[in-house]
Amino acid sequence: MLRMETSSLAEPKAKSPPFGMPRVEVWRKTLSQIPTVFGRLAYLASLRDAASGLYRHEVLNALAGPEDSDRALSRGHHRLFSEWLAHSMAEQRSDLDDYLRTAGAPRDFRQYHYLIPPAAREVERQLFLADLETLMELLRVESEGAS
Repeated sequence: MLRMETSSLAEPKAKSPPFGMPRVEVWRKTLSQIPTVFGRLAYLASLRDAASGLYRHEVLNALAGPEDSDRALSRGHHRLFSEWLAHSMAEQRSDLDDYLRTAGAPRDFRQYHYLIPPAAREVERQLFLADLETLMELLRVESEGAS
């Protein structure tokens, strides 16, 4: 017999999606809780296991199986990476500044090479790292000027 508590209807547990919610909606809801594109990129990259190269997310694995979950996360990572690259430098600067401020993350662009998805082309990798280096330096100079 399936037992449902009233409290679980109002606020679903983080690890189990609400009854009937499609996988895509579960994933969109998860990502929508991260306020910056750079933060979402960092989150997706963190789901990739360095040893195996596979993406893992407990809820998506349970809903779609590990293979489909890995494929979807891999595609989503590359899509978000491409979205970041398509933003203007001003948009990237603002988004990165918001991310660094709220996450308390390191301000060394070399710390972020792991954000590059495996499917990225070499030109995309180089553009990402060059842009990130420029943005980090710009934010550093602005920060020193404000002090």
